[in-house]
Amino acid sequence: MSAAKTPGRVAVIGGGWAGCAAAVELAHAGCEVTLFEAARMLGGRARSVEVNGKLLDNGQHIMLGAYKETLRLLRLVGIKPADALLHLPLQMRYPPGSGMDFVAPRLPAPLHLVIALLRAKGLAREDKMALARFTTSARWMEWTLYNDCSVSELLERFDQTERLTALMWRPLCLAALNTPPERASAQVFLNVLRDSLGAHRAASDMLVPRLALSALFPAAAASFIEARGGHVHTGVRVESLQSGGGRWQLRAGAESPHFDAVVIATAPPAAAALLDGHGAAPIPEFDYEPITTCYLQYDAGVRLGLPFYALEEFPESQAFGQFVFDRGQLDHCQAGLLAVVISASGGAVELGQEALGAALAQQLASALQRAELAAPSWTKVITEKRATFACTPGLVRPGNETGLPGVYLAGDYTAGAYPATLEGAVRSGSAAVLAVLQRTAIA
Repeated sequence: MSAAKTPGRVAVIGGGWAGCAAAVELAHAGCEVTLFEAARMLGGRARSVEVNGKLLDNGQHIMLGAYKETLRLLRLVGIKPADALLHLPLQMRYPPGSGMDFVAPRLPAPLHLVIALLRAKGLAREDKMALARFTTSARWMEWTLYNDCSVSELLERFDQTERLTALMWRPLCLAALNTPPERASAQVFLNVLRDSLGAHRAASDMLVPRLALSALFPAAAASFIEARGGHVHTGVRVESLQSGGGRWQLRAGAESPHFDAVVIATAPPAAAALLDGHGAAPIPEFDYEPITTCYLQYDAGVRLGLPFYALEEFPESQAFGQFVFDRGQLDHCQAGLLAVVISASGGAVELGQEALGAALAQQLASALQRAELAAPSWTKVITEKRATFACTPGLVRPGNETGLPGVYLAGDYTAGAYPATLEGAVRSGSAAVLAVLQRTAIA
């Protein structure tokens, strides 16, 4: 596209991963970008916070090798994924003596899954046959359902065993969709499996951030934008939009700048408020699921056998943890710090922060058979109450187009194949920018 067709000025409202992705793509395309974020720090629901003198993430994240758009944008803004992310083969590993031990070797697909299944420990023959049957049938179906249903219904349809469901499918569904299997979309779950299990071997790799989330992408994105003549404003809330003369005026603090196009990358309620009264396509109301991460600090010499373990959850015994990460194996400055993740954590947060921290410490001590883990020096529970939308069967999600000329939506809740993940957010930002540039090219 020629420089003459590039929109002169574009505003991006919202500095989460979708907004940062959109702003980076616009800057890369030669647009003059201004990014507005109401909070003091970029990153949205995937950002860093200071706790007891440490810079911690507001939630422990894990990515997949299939996250092509995220990896591409990291490289674009100068982040090297090989250095910034710990690359691990696909695995579901529980503490020794419990659960199962499933690790895919670094072999070409699908041989890596076949070998992993043959070597898997903690699964009976019928469990392994069920897993093989599911993956073979999903490939034959091309990972597509004629009619969406819940993940639980899908697993029942393919005769998945109770043990395999508890140890593999349920934790994978919670981690990917942050929605319990009995309410989660089977088609969206299959989309994630298609791009990871059903693709080349590296696509199924598990990528754990070594950098704080804010440093992993948002901070580098801001530098990229400003280096190309753009502007990044944090702590500035956009109050309203006004159209006139083919352009859009924003009321942001004491300023009222004009722009040729606007990308709204806020949460759905805030986006709906900005569009109210303009005749835009309505944004549906979503149900939300929380995610809780509990940080537990121990002596610097405390170290797990692996960078992370899956945990068996027993809510009736207040054992809510689903995964535990050894932060010291990701960042040497965080030695002795463990992070326990609870997806769809509504029941767990009812305990209260102090009681939940104590319960998770006890769960670690029991699961890992290490009594010292029952007594951390401190704990910090961080819950994102509206971490993701509930990814239910047949959920209708809005597209990037708002019906207003020059105004577009970006966010992990917009229409797409993925659930509310970092990749889903980044893809939506890129799609919104493509819409901006296509409209300009046609005009």
